Amino acid sequence: MKIEKYKVETPKGTLQYNISGKGKPNIVLINGGSGPIEGWMKILPAISETASVFSYNRFGVAGSDKPKESQDGKSIVNTLREALTIVGFEPPYLLVGHSLGGLYANLYARLYPNEVGGIVFLESSTTKDISLDEYQGKAVKTINRMFKVFDSLSSHKQFNEVNFVKKTVDQIQQTDTFPEIPVFVITGGQENRCQRKFEKNDLRINWNCFHCQVTANTLSPKKVGIFRNYQNQLL
Repeated sequence: MKIEKYKVETPKGTLQYNISGKGKPNIVLINGGSGPIEGWMKILPAISETASVFSYNRFGVAGSDKPKESQDGKSIVNTLREALTIVGFEPPYLLVGHSLGGLYANLYARLYPNEVGGIVFLESSTTKDISLDEYQGKAVKTINRMFKVFDSLSSHKQFNEVNFVKKTVDQIQQTDTFPEIPVFVITGGQENRCQRKFEKNDLRINWNCFHCQVTANTLSPKKVGIFRNYQNQLL
């Protein structure tokens, strides 16, 4: 399936996007870090049969403009919100955040709770992930520092979202509590050394805080959780 891409002019630049389907709810797909629309290719046809689905490339990805300012969580959320408004994709939204996109979905719901009807966290990053740096070896830390130096020399890579993950986490933690909305958590279920187990009302889910950057078309979910009244324990 080829995903037809259109362009929308926002106050911060041009974004590529796609809208598929004509049903309800209005679903917004939020890619993982630097991931393109094509990451949703294998699930987009199925979900667009019964819903309207908006997907897009953030600044710096594929044919969208290069970022001209720091791509922290609030900047990304507000640009997404502007794009949705301009193209006429109306709330309430079911946000689907994959990997790093889960942080943006989390922040969007906190900043604009009246616009979000629910969230699906798909192998999503969490605010706890930032603490996993301590598990990295010296070699990995050295390589990461080198990448940051190279990025700082580029006029647009210095604004890349991966350089502002900690700031995004801080923004989530400093914003109002998570709203009382349905939340689905989908994870591959593979155990690891920092795995946490949560139990509530006989509902059990293995929460993988140390997750791999998998794409939507290779995901084989084994666990699905629905959380309504105790999301803050997880988020």
